[in-house]
Amino acid sequence: MFSKFKEKLSNWAKNIKEKKETEEETSKTKIPEIETKEVKIPVKFSPGTQKFEPDLESLKEKIKETSKIENNLPEKNLKPGEKGFLKKITSKISKIKISEKEFEIYSEELEMLLLENNVALEVTEKIIQDLKENIVGKELLKKEIDNEIKEEFKKIINEILIEPFSLIEKIKEKKSDQSKEPYIILLCGINGTGKTTTIAKIADSLKNEGLSCVLAAADTFRAASIEQIKKHGEKIGVKIISHEYGSDPAAVGFDAIKYAKKNFIDCVLIDTAGRMHTAKNLLKEIEKISKVCKPDVKIFVGESLTGNDIIEQIKSFDWSIGINGIILTKADIDEKGGTALSVGYVTKKPILYLGTGQEYDKIEPFDKQKFIEKLGL
Repeated sequence: MFSKFKEKLSNWAKNIKEKKETEEETSKTKIPEIETKEVKIPVKFSPGTQKFEPDLESLKEKIKETSKIENNLPEKNLKPGEKGFLKKITSKISKIKISEKEFEIYSEELEMLLLENNVALEVTEKIIQDLKENIVGKELLKKEIDNEIKEEFKKIINEILIEPFSLIEKIKEKKSDQSKEPYIILLCGINGTGKTTTIAKIADSLKNEGLSCVLAAADTFRAASIEQIKKHGEKIGVKIISHEYGSDPAAVGFDAIKYAKKNFIDCVLIDTAGRMHTAKNLLKEIEKISKVCKPDVKIFVGESLTGNDIIEQIKSFDWSIGINGIILTKADIDEKGGTALSVGYVTKKPILYLGTGQEYDKIEPFDKQKFIEKLGL
């Protein structure tokens, strides 16, 4: 995820540091102003000339006394190349401030970095604005500026990402309330995102947690979809409820729920046909499935590689049935990773799982801290 993001963010921070150091060096090489002081020359009365004349002996003594005081100052008694106490302290705690004007110059570079990594414009603007508020005018340790900027960036990302809930914990909670009602999960999304395989992965993970489940083959439209989910069911040892192609998908879901109640099964996973988010008639169909089956949770399954297009897709499904969470597939081959950062903030829905391969165990609960670590922060 986020190919070379850590390196580019470090370079961004280093550029700011180097610019500030160059400015400091330039200011040091300026010709200093010579400070002039008024010196009172002692005088004495000369009987021979009957005039007041400079007292040269007293002046010499005064100069000697002044030199003696200055030469005894701690900073004057140093060996060549040795730093004084005060200079040692200030060099260690040397700090710099980034002005608003300087930040604006470098923010363009940061904006391009985020957009290149599939971070939505809305999220990019939020990150830059928050970072600006956190570092502009703040005293930053010169030697730690790279780490300090990364820490601020890390805090912002942590706030942007929505904290996910645990499906397994939700199922166990409903199971423990003695209602004998199965936990119903409806999965939806557009064509070709790996929805059916994702359902099989979730079913397998539930089995590993000691939870029973049944799958509803409610994709009665796509050719070979029922055969595909049946093969998954055989491999993982889970019952599949199906009807004929062209039958009402809502009826398939209803029958699966009825079967689960009768056989005291913990969870029903309903597969649905992929549909474009712009196809209003197909979205009406999934609305019907949702109304008939009354799922506890509705999950959108989309590809990480889709980039910012996924945001509009989720918004359409959310408007139709009210999405509760998101699963991103093909996260293992997504070198940018900005999709995960964008969908949560823009849609205000949590990412629940990341699909990381074709095998059944290649699905992992979304972990905010782990995601941030992958950014190199």
